[in-house]
Amino acid sequence: MKNRRAYLMLALAVALGLGAVLLASRWLLRQTPSAAGRIVVAAADVNLGQRLGPDMFKLAEWPADALPPGALRDPAKLNGRVLKTSVLRGEPLSEAKLAPAGTLGGLSALIAEGKRAITVRVNDVVGVAGFALPGNFVDIIVHTQAGEGQQRERDISKIVLERILVLAVAQEVSRDDTKPRVVNAVTLEVTPEQAEHLDLARSVGTLSLALRNQVDPKPGVTGGATKGTLLGLHPAASAEPAAVQAPPPAARIQVAAAPAPPRHCIGVINGLRSSQECL
Repeated sequence: MKNRRAYLMLALAVALGLGAVLLASRWLLRQTPSAAGRIVVAAADVNLGQRLGPDMFKLAEWPADALPPGALRDPAKLNGRVLKTSVLRGEPLSEAKLAPAGTLGGLSALIAEGKRAITVRVNDVVGVAGFALPGNFVDIIVHTQAGEGQQRERDISKIVLERILVLAVAQEVSRDDTKPRVVNAVTLEVTPEQAEHLDLARSVGTLSLALRNQVDPKPGVTGGATKGTLLGLHPAASAEPAAVQAPPPAARIQVAAAPAPPRHCIGVINGLRSSQECL
């Protein structure tokens, strides 16, 4: 009798335990139906300008309350698209990181709408010792000779373009490498007007790049540097001589006439005529 009661209690405990497990699992399923979502992430490190292939992305579970803005859920729409920014393995893909549909890839995919890419020749000095890397911003300085001989004092160095984005150095567009690379050409992103100015600047003088802070938008408004401003010299005197002023007219001195000495007169009577003679 006692063993039977023990078996019943054990069976009841097992049944209650199974019921508790089932209730807990059903409660958890109700609480987390949307706790995770499936989005497209990079399956490997992909550099900007590359065309995406099926082996470069995959679907991954992602918390629903932490989904990145614009996250993509349909991998079929990504095949053949071109990245305009580098992504790391496991990083979510979004429309903001993709070039417009139909882009063929390469450097042209990185150029913003309304902009142009132009390449300038540099060396280890002009190229900021190789620290002008893709993704950095630079200012363009031109040094031009305004004259010859004595007019060499009019030579000037002037910042002609500011906050210009470096798209590529040599033939590389990767923005992940922070090591300096000394190259002989730098490709810059400019507007059409800036492209004209840059082309004229490199034809009339020598160019230099000035690396600037990426988050500093303040313009560097300057008047340019000349030999006179560099050495603190005074500007040359005007070549036109000053007009010679005529001397003021001499003052006229009026001399008062001396008073005539007093004269003594006498009357003379000659017959019927009379006259007066003065001494």
